[in-house]
Amino acid sequence: MPHNYNAAQQLRKREDCILIVIDVQEKLMPVIHDKDEVILNTARLVEFCGITGIPVVFTEQKKLGPTLCAVRESVNDFKPIEKIHFNCFLNSEFSDIVSGTGRKTVVLTGVESHICVAQTAIWASSAHNVHVISDAVSSRSPANKAVALARMRDAGAVISSAEMFIYEILIEAGTDEFKSVLPLVK
Repeated sequence: MPHNYNAAQQLRKREDCILIVIDVQEKLMPVIHDKDEVILNTARLVEFCGITGIPVVFTEQKKLGPTLCAVRESVNDFKPIEKIHFNCFLNSEFSDIVSGTGRKTVVLTGVESHICVAQTAIWASSAHNVHVISDAVSSRSPANKAVALARMRDAGAVISSAEMFIYEILIEAGTDEFKSVLPLVK
């Protein structure tokens, strides 16, 4: 039976994905709504990407401290990109790294959803397949997160969840890779 997925809505192959972790930093996270869920899901996704070979790019907004240890602890070669722009793509180092991977599906996590995540997603939607992981983004207020998710969807982003992303990349159960990822989703 043929499926009716819109090509822009389905995840591309893992070889086409890149995970972007936006500003999950020490000075910002204490004021973020549902911060524990965002931290947990972002850390799970970072670890998952390490297992599956999906590159991860971290950004840090200047003066907000380092990326939380819980999020970066599974990364061997942690090199965040410091930025002052809200839209990550306005930082040339970030833009060059993402472009250099040749990957067209950007998967976004981080904070704040109505500022840096939204501006990055909306800008990227003209050149990339954008997936926003709804349970790995947030803002100081739930209302701003809700508006941001709606606006990003209106701009063409696919709103997803951490488990949806993980299972869409895995495709099937019973593999060695699935078994190594299983602890992340239990």
